[in-house]
Amino acid sequence: QVQLVESGGGLVQPGGSLRLSCAASGSGFSTYTMGWYRQAPGKQRELVATITRAGSTNYADSVKGRFTISRDNAKNTVYLQMNSLKPEDTAVYYCNAHRTWENFDYWGQGTQVTVSS
Repeated sequence: QVQLVESGGGLVQPGGSLRLSCAASGSGFSTYTMGWYRQAPGKQRELVATITRAGSTNYADSVKGRFTISRDNAKNTVYLQMNSLKPEDTAVYYCNAHRTWENFDYWGQGTQVTVSS
């Protein structure tokens, strides 16, 4: 098993930046595909970005060019650097871990990101 804890959320002005962190505990971090998802009030949870064990990344069209996902396997941590933030980025951001040979995902508690003037 892996346990995930997000941090780094907060209130930021439009055009500003935030860096989210997801710290994982347990063994086998480097074997997981890691991802960031977000959920705004009244909306479904949506994928923001993913990164595989080999470092291949994937981004939602809405954040491409503004957000960067990265991982540090030595620290068992995945990051989401968010630049040029927009009000529509406001959501609870969740960290996710998944392995292709398993039918379940691990989720963190989430961290609130609010983009407002």
